[in-house]
Amino acid sequence: MFPDHTVSDSEQQLIEKLEIFKIHGKDKHGNKILRIIGKFLPARNLSAEVLKNYLEERVYPRLAKKRFAILYVHTGVQRSENFVGISALRSIYDAIPINVKENLQAVYFVHPGLQARLFLATFGRLFFHGGEITTTQKALLLYGKLRYVNRIDYLWEHVRRNEVEIPEFVIDHDEDLEYRPMMDYGLESDHPRVYGAPALDSSAVSMYSMRCIS
Repeated sequence: MFPDHTVSDSEQQLIEKLEIFKIHGKDKHGNKILRIIGKFLPARNLSAEVLKNYLEERVYPRLAKKRFAILYVHTGVQRSENFVGISALRSIYDAIPINVKENLQAVYFVHPGLQARLFLATFGRLFFHGGEITTTQKALLLYGKLRYVNRIDYLWEHVRRNEVEIPEFVIDHDEDLEYRPMMDYGLESDHPRVYGAPALDSSAVSMYSMRCIS
């Protein structure tokens, strides 16, 4: 399908070593889980075409005939390091085979952050489908299947505990949010600090945290 952008052995090894995409575990509806760790994506080294080919060759064949859900972990995603860009995401989404889209039941979006919420609330429906859509197409829209998960504890309301591996850095960030809840709303920098120090005045918005989709 993408003859000019085949996945090289080194690219495939890199993707699999980092475990960016991993199918394991089930949610509480019995759907298989495709876990995606956004922070592990080396956006500077892997193009959208390479990612599309990898998904087509290694992931979609395992999902084509099964109901599944995506567990996307947004923790630690930085625009300059591991965010592939809006147009690339749209391109990857558009290339998903129709039978795979039909079997996608939910997207559990962990640690979405203010900017991701604002973007999806404003442009989500247009982003995941351009132009007028039919009733059938509406049922396939990714936006309508999004489930925001602000804390790992809330994830277990949807996903079977102990069946999905959660990286340590995600758990650490979750603990930070318990001490500094204003990070959820972009009102405090996510730089580490000593707990117990004075919190930022919630009336002052930190421009550092107001970055695109992170």
